[in-house]
Amino acid sequence: MAKIYITELANKGAAESGAGIEVAAVPPLAEQTVSVAGASAQSAAFNASTRFVRIATDTPVNLAFGANPTATVSTLYMPSGSVEYFAVTGGAKVAAIQGT
Repeated sequence: MAKIYITELANKGAAESGAGIEVAAVPPLAEQTVSVAGASAQSAAFNASTRFVRIATDTPVNLAFGANPTATVSTLYMPSGSVEYFAVTGGAKVAAIQGT
């Protein structure tokens, strides 16, 4: 079954000098998997401390974010095999539907 893989992150990484760098700080706060098909499916609510998520997909998908999101074929598109980072609000969710 097609899936999206969600990694919840609180902070960016930091260099030894303390300067912020554009990498994800691990370990993650939480990880989720959502099965994706022809109807919109929601994730669980993000951790309250989650500030950005890394989403990887093994199929083309359309995404929507919010308190009670519904993904449609006209919402944010991600092609199969892609990985993206999104700034989010703790407690929000992501919904996904299989795209074309």
